Amino acid sequence: MENEKKSRRDFMGMALGGFTALGGLGALYAMKRSWDPLPSVKAAGFTTIDLSAAKENVLNVEKWRGKPIFILKKPKDAKADSRDVVVGSDRFHISIGLCTHLGCIPAYSAGEEKFKCACHGGEFDVSGREIFGPPPKPLEIPPFKLDGNKIVLGETGPEYEAIIAAEKKA
Repeated sequence: MENEKKSRRDFMGMALGGFTALGGLGALYAMKRSWDPLPSVKAAGFTTIDLSAAKENVLNVEKWRGKPIFILKKPKDAKADSRDVVVGSDRFHISIGLCTHLGCIPAYSAGEEKFKCACHGGEFDVSGREIFGPPPKPLEIPPFKLDGNKIVLGETGPEYEAIIAAEKKA
């Protein structure tokens, strides 16, 4: 009878130890998850976008730091601009997709090759320059760095600095 009690006691001890270990692992996992940065914080960092899949005159919208980012592979017949991001033989328009008037999100009209803001009728050309309505300045360009056929948003590269320097001179 004593051996039977001992084996029960051993079993209960091992079961309690096993449950404690599982609970400890669960607590460690929960602590690790609480220490990991939130997805919104991760989005505030760098975002890498592959430009090689972009189609001509088709607007791609990405999200960076909670803002829409417009990426447009400019049509071949579009006028060259100092705001163009050149990757190989292609030219791209890259901007934060918020109207500089009141922060609405303009829509892209591929047929007219312009961005139109429905809020107050503002219009921007394919380079993001204001051409009609109340917007006081062109669409804002986010800091970026080119890495081959990829663009890294959130990091300042020489291409971005050259565009900003040209903007200040104009």
